[in-house]
Amino acid sequence: MKGLKRKELISNSIVNVCRIVLAVTLVFSGFVKAVDPMGTAYKLADYLTAMGLSGLLHESVLVAVSVALSAAEFCVGIFLLFAIQRRLASRAAVVFMLVMTPLTLWLAVANPVSDCGCFGDAVVLSNWQTFWKNVVLLVLAVIVAVRPRAMFRFVSESNQWIVINFSILFILIISGVSLYDLPIFDFRPYHIGANLPEGMTVPEGAPQPRFETTFTMEKDGKRQEFGLDNYPDSTWTFVDSHTVMVSKGYEPPIHDFVLETELGDDITDEVLSDTGYVFLLVAPHLEQADDSRLDLINELYEYSQEQGYPFYGLTASSPDAIVLWRDQTGAEYPFCTVDEITLKTMIRSNPGLLLLHGGTVVRKWSHNLLPVIAEEQASQPLERFEIGHLPEDSVPRKVARILLWFVLPLTLLVVADRLWMWTKWLRRRKKGNNEQGSQEIGNNPKLTTKTKEQ
Repeated sequence: MKGLKRKELISNSIVNVCRIVLAVTLVFSGFVKAVDPMGTAYKLADYLTAMGLSGLLHESVLVAVSVALSAAEFCVGIFLLFAIQRRLASRAAVVFMLVMTPLTLWLAVANPVSDCGCFGDAVVLSNWQTFWKNVVLLVLAVIVAVRPRAMFRFVSESNQWIVINFSILFILIISGVSLYDLPIFDFRPYHIGANLPEGMTVPEGAPQPRFETTFTMEKDGKRQEFGLDNYPDSTWTFVDSHTVMVSKGYEPPIHDFVLETELGDDITDEVLSDTGYVFLLVAPHLEQADDSRLDLINELYEYSQEQGYPFYGLTASSPDAIVLWRDQTGAEYPFCTVDEITLKTMIRSNPGLLLLHGGTVVRKWSHNLLPVIAEEQASQPLERFEIGHLPEDSVPRKVARILLWFVLPLTLLVVADRLWMWTKWLRRRKKGNNEQGSQEIGNNPKLTTKTKEQ
């Protein structure tokens, strides 16, 4: 009997360890996707392009799928963590991993995209690393699904609806705020506080890319391939050669930031070496850019002109689209053409506004929350404004807010629930003892007579 109990205890422990590892991974993966739904939508678009289905779904549909996917992943992780709907949550995890594991195997073999984006931009894994990670998670999910009732509950069944509704509401609000404004956490190389010139620099001694060249030579009608280390003598005739990259080497976080004017001039160094303020209006596609805040954009441009701050529009659109934008909006600021992926990486808004100071990103704004400079302030330089300096809202403060608004309430709920269950157990035990005592008195005639006499 003791052996069976020991075996069951070990089995339950294994299930719960697997459940916690799986749950924490899903919660983290879902959260980092939820804080950047546009980034996840871009990655879904890359998948469709790799499958030859480019343009199948509108961007708004991809964003909706992104929000739903991140919310589902986050909630399944929370449900596993708290052992809520144990059978349903464990089976959902298995189904999810059964879909993702073959998909990531295809990504690893075909390599159509550089990374799967399973952890957004927070943690970048290679496609093979992602595949093996999913294999491990699939094994964990199967172990949990085989014995779902072995999962220990942190919240009683009667109170689990609170965790369900609170988790769904929380993750949807996170995605909504990130869509309306900008991602709450920015893991990209153009985040606030990043110095762009430094991000483009290759450290001294960093690994360099290695290339291998193969030569096809011919002699006496016979063709053979040679490398640089065994190149043949002059009796062989050169036919062809091809070069492949053997190792990629170090690639700086910012490696494709190039600003080219409409006249074809490269002004990248000029902009990044400017010791003052520079406004960059980023609009990957002017044809799809939101035009509801055009007055504010034009007012900011006029302010920059008065203060002598450069103001550039950055876009990947065609010259005709730029001309049309100017005709429709009255924009007078110069435009630079930039790689589309770079623009989408810089800011998750179309259009969005960046403020640089000495090559450092000081502020970023969505088109929904552009800064407003009053008329009486128009003659004052940015140094006097709060927006002219790095915000005090640091990453640790953001993490503290997440802990305050989500983790702390759930922790308090768990503590209150456990205390309530403990007091309930005490009352049940006390009641059982009283009933047992009454039964003993009823079964003993002497005690019954004595009680009646009293």
